Amino acid sequence: MDLAINPFSSGTRLRDMIRSIRACKTAAEERAVVRRECAAIRAAISEGDQDYRHRNMAKLMFIHMLGYPTHFGQMECLKLIAAAGFPEKRIGYLGLMLLLDERQEVLMLVTNSLKQDLNHSNQFIVGLALCALGNICSAEMARDLAPEVERLLQNRDPNTKKKAALCSIRIVRKVPDLAENFMGAAVSLLKEKHHGVLISTVQLCTELCKASTEALEYLRKNCLEGLVRILRDVSNSSYAPEYDVAGITDPFLHIRVLKLMRTLGQGDADCSEFINDILAQVATKTESNKNAGNAILYECVETIMGIEATSGLRVLAINILGRFLSNRDNNIRYVALNMLMKAIAVDTQAVQRHRATILECVKDADVSIRKRALELVYLLVNDTNVKPLTKELVDYLEVSDQDFKEDLTAKICSIVEKFSQDKLWYLDQMFRVLSLAGNYVKDDVWHALIVLMSNASELQGYSVRSLFKALLACGEQESLVRVAVWCIGEYGEMLVNNISMLDIEEPITVTESDAVDAVEVALKRYSADVTTRAMCLVSLLKLSSRFPPTSERIKEIVAQNRGNTVLELQQRSIEFSSIIQRHQSIKSSLLERMPALDEANYLVKRATSTQATVSSVKSTPTVTSGGQPKLPNGVAKPPPAPLADLLDLSSDDTPVTTSAPTTAPNDFLQDLLGIGLTDSSPSGGAPSTSTDILMDLLSIGSTTPVQNGPSTSNFIPPGIETKPVAVTPQVVDLLDGLSSSTPLPDENAAHPTITAFQSATLKITFSFKKQPGKPQETTINATFTNLATTTFTDFVFQAAVPKFIQLRLDPASSSTLPASGNGSVTQSLTVTNNQHGQKPLAMRIRMSYKVNGEDRLEQGQISNFPAGL
Repeated sequence: MDLAINPFSSGTRLRDMIRSIRACKTAAEERAVVRRECAAIRAAISEGDQDYRHRNMAKLMFIHMLGYPTHFGQMECLKLIAAAGFPEKRIGYLGLMLLLDERQEVLMLVTNSLKQDLNHSNQFIVGLALCALGNICSAEMARDLAPEVERLLQNRDPNTKKKAALCSIRIVRKVPDLAENFMGAAVSLLKEKHHGVLISTVQLCTELCKASTEALEYLRKNCLEGLVRILRDVSNSSYAPEYDVAGITDPFLHIRVLKLMRTLGQGDADCSEFINDILAQVATKTESNKNAGNAILYECVETIMGIEATSGLRVLAINILGRFLSNRDNNIRYVALNMLMKAIAVDTQAVQRHRATILECVKDADVSIRKRALELVYLLVNDTNVKPLTKELVDYLEVSDQDFKEDLTAKICSIVEKFSQDKLWYLDQMFRVLSLAGNYVKDDVWHALIVLMSNASELQGYSVRSLFKALLACGEQESLVRVAVWCIGEYGEMLVNNISMLDIEEPITVTESDAVDAVEVALKRYSADVTTRAMCLVSLLKLSSRFPPTSERIKEIVAQNRGNTVLELQQRSIEFSSIIQRHQSIKSSLLERMPALDEANYLVKRATSTQATVSSVKSTPTVTSGGQPKLPNGVAKPPPAPLADLLDLSSDDTPVTTSAPTTAPNDFLQDLLGIGLTDSSPSGGAPSTSTDILMDLLSIGSTTPVQNGPSTSNFIPPGIETKPVAVTPQVVDLLDGLSSSTPLPDENAAHPTITAFQSATLKITFSFKKQPGKPQETTINATFTNLATTTFTDFVFQAAVPKFIQLRLDPASSSTLPASGNGSVTQSLTVTNNQHGQKPLAMRIRMSYKVNGEDRLEQGQISNFPAGL
């Protein structure tokens, strides 16, 4: 009677409940149906209803998959498991795997039932118990039930053996110490004929190798012959319908065996020699016209590259990857490019043979393949092939997609800078890149180009003529315009008079008016870009000295910016007009050609800035809010080389600016362009006694020692990073290349080394170093020592500081801490205390690492910093 009245009673069939839920039109209706059904199931549980217990558990599993809470049914799983019949046990174990996990305390109650079922005479019930144990086994259950699972590995039934092997994998992962119990059984199972047993056993052997070095050595001695026999049998076997995939016998077994061979052969010459022949056989006999065959070939190549293979075998593997590059499938080409990037470190010459195919991939329609191929080409470049490769890339730059131009431009510029030994070739390539993709050239690249031109006196005439022609043809490229107007301003007379002509050049006819026209067009075209307009005004000012007949016209052009809303341009216009009109006597000396810049000093500054930026971007951002850092420090990657890590594939995309003005890479060029002078005088400083404000601005014409810094200031356009100009009584360091001889007080007082953190397994010590002239900044060198007897891997150190402190973490020296104090890991931290002298340093730290694959976490607070930091 109740069943007829209430369609949601415990007797409702599962399919009826599913149909009712799917018929709901709103989430509220669905929740109401589920709520009523859960209430009926609770009532049935309270009444001890045994007739519908398995049906109620099936409903609970469906409700659980919909995301509703079903914890009230956990004990019903245990009751069903304890039942005698197979149908009840099947539902019970399925519910156990779905509704519970290894963290549930209820799971302890099922251990005895599992032990009984593992010893059951019915192989299907044994299989249920093995499946459940393999899915939710905890460390305690693994220790209790490992003997039963080990015994089942010798069972006669192949399905039981297969499930026992899979269950053993879970046990070894949870308790690596139990690995030795399964080594002998795993080797004996490799003699089986059933492919399911073989795949499970090979996976078990792989897990044993990861869990224990003793197991790795044991398997190297005892299972290699079996693996070679398995691989030979499946490679040479005839057609077998139950294992056939696209005409290839069991590619899954192929791949598992090849992976295990890679693990065994890595770093072991004897094992590698033993498997060389079978790898060559698989590589040559496997067909590549099917996806299954390509998967086997790829795994074979990866194995060859991962072991101590012979050079001939490696060449064979790289040739297979070369064939992959010609495949129509984008996925196959992509994985081939990935593998070639790894192979280039092993055999560069073999990869070089496929250079033409890789270059074609740079022009592929798929953006992922283009980017990966470009990175591979970048790694292939050397002194012998740099010119043809660069020509190919620059030619493609002209027709490449706009989205790809930025990456391509960055790589070309990096290649040209790294491998150029001929300055003329360097200039030609850079001029062409500026003409084709000047809008994508980064500031530090064209800054370096200007520095080089200022030092190459024999090529200055050639440079200004080439840039003038490029400016007329490609005036829409911003970086080209900036470099060109700078060159025209500095070397305008060489342009007009064809000075320093090279043999490869043809004379061009350029009048003084033409040179002024080119700069004027650039000034009008880039009306929104303050930096470009400022450079154009400086160039016009210099041309007024180079070409006296054009002074009046230049004065009119410059005067057009007197009312500009940008204060920087307005000030330049007024000051430059004054120089042209009223200061003819000093104009020639004031506007002399810039001296050659210190190229080595600039490159060091640029590399230092790049290194600081890369380490801050790839490790941790500056922590200023007292919270946890968002990213872990880059412990897996060593710090870049001192003069820019040119092989770092991602560093080309990293901005070369930092938040600290003292490391700005643009200072050199800002001084050169006259847009980096800042007011370094304190408020209330006495003005200079010079009669001309422009002479004060440029520090010319006055011999009076400056006591309080420059008295006037130049306004800086937005977006340009600046640095105070250091002033001594004798000289203003406009090029920021000379250090002041004024002695500084010694603020590098010695601070004692402290033990910042120590537990039973880890010790951290801090040593301190102060920078002269920066009392608020401290460099901390942290040393991490492992006190445990087990090696720590994937070690990551994180730190958080209060709001008044800024913190920067550099990459750690390693991500692996050797056991028992046999070595240590170091890492540098830079802290800036913005309330130095008022508040002491304080820091919270957190260390995460893995021990035998298990994650560990330690944290603490440091409050014993020495005074004065």
